[in-house]
Amino acid sequence: MSRIFFIADTHFGDERIRKYENRPFDNAEQMDRHMVSAWNKAVSCDDTVYVLGDFGADGYEGEILSLLNGKKYLVKGNHDKKSNSEYRKLGFCEVYDHPIIINEFWILSHDALYVNSNMPYANLFGHVHNSPIVKDYSSQHYCVCVERINYAPMDFEDIKKQIINGSAQTSAHK
Repeated sequence: MSRIFFIADTHFGDERIRKYENRPFDNAEQMDRHMVSAWNKAVSCDDTVYVLGDFGADGYEGEILSLLNGKKYLVKGNHDKKSNSEYRKLGFCEVYDHPIIINEFWILSHDALYVNSNMPYANLFGHVHNSPIVKDYSSQHYCVCVERINYAPMDFEDIKKQIINGSAQTSAHK
């Protein structure tokens, strides 16, 4: 049975983001090797992975993409500058310029979107990296920046369990 995964802000090949975000690697090559290995341990060839923006440094995406398991979809982030057709040629199954909705409930975006308890949606997003301003998750959002998910794609079923368990704990404390 195939599974669905999410990840954001890999920034493959980007030495600047490694330093800026204090990623625990000696250099971008080590970071990339670790993320490719972690990705392929988690994801099989039949699985689907949604990359929620900022996949890789310009000119490096195709080389890395070919090493990664799964059917890959890109919701473009602020660093994803190529045209959608260029990203498809590199190996993404589909590329989106704007947020998309899957399973009638889950909004996938690069930037966090406003959702509240009166709305029937939850938002999966990236962009904020390790910013302490944004929680990892709540009953209506989940941040899948690599810094928050151990540099490996996060299984959709695990995301849903954490949101449900977190909501139950929050409700129990009210």
